[in-house]
Amino acid sequence: MSKSMFNAPHFQSPEAAREYLEGLRWGSERVCPHCGTVSESFATKKPGVYRCRIKECRKDFSVTTKSVMESSHIKLNVWLQAFFLMASSKKGVSAHQLHRTLGVTYKTAWFLAHRIREAMRSGGLLPPMGGSGKVVESDETYIGRQDGAPKHRRGFQNIVVTLVERGGSARSFHVDSVSVADIGSIISANLDRESRLHTDEMPSYKVIARDLGVDHETVNHGREEYARGDVTTNTVEGYYSIFKRGMKGIYQHCSEKHLHRYLSEFDFRYSHRVALGVNDGERSDLAIKGAAGKRLTYRQPHKA
Repeated sequence: MSKSMFNAPHFQSPEAAREYLEGLRWGSERVCPHCGTVSESFATKKPGVYRCRIKECRKDFSVTTKSVMESSHIKLNVWLQAFFLMASSKKGVSAHQLHRTLGVTYKTAWFLAHRIREAMRSGGLLPPMGGSGKVVESDETYIGRQDGAPKHRRGFQNIVVTLVERGGSARSFHVDSVSVADIGSIISANLDRESRLHTDEMPSYKVIARDLGVDHETVNHGREEYARGDVTTNTVEGYYSIFKRGMKGIYQHCSEKHLHRYLSEFDFRYSHRVALGVNDGERSDLAIKGAAGKRLTYRQPHKA
């Protein structure tokens, strides 16, 4: 990756990066992240540090307070470079690649990557996927192996279930099994009942669809049926194609405890892809906005 992509001022200077971040997080009205008061703070003598005027608060803060960037000694323009790289790389960027491109240590690159994945994670209650006349595809895949499991034991691989709204967003979940209970709770919580649900012929889906009362159509992959009219799971399988190329070709190893963060990363890029009118810069800005209100506290780098 060429550093020529970082010609914008906010990629070059920590001061310009701070101003850029303030614009994204606060716009024209600065908000105290401690008490939530709007436009009731003043600048201190320390650049980028503000103090809340509210008597009950009076706390100092900056644009990184209560975000994944809080307490970091990494320059803000390097943070923005890392956000852009991870948001614009379709199959992801390894910590080693960040280390080489940004000129930081591997430990620092690992720190950056996991906190940016946390920023990409969707938070709070999400609206149901689909709706009247819309199609939501669901499928499951296996990725890696649970820590310590024998290589030949497929049953010990990590199971991922993904819902994709055709022409829309994706949501992926790490589950314990493909049982009605495990998959059913996910579909129940995330699917609009007016949607058309497209799956393969795994028996669990038939039970789940019947219990939820949703319109359910299937394709039989065992008989090499991949589409019947507009009934197909090709969209969710296309998502898995990108996901697996990234996990195997870029990240190579992912421990079970961090898998949900990688799923958030791939869901985020897919749900804000070019086909939906989101370019690389806009996607990066959305990830940066997602950094507010989130923290990670672990410090030690791992293989993934």
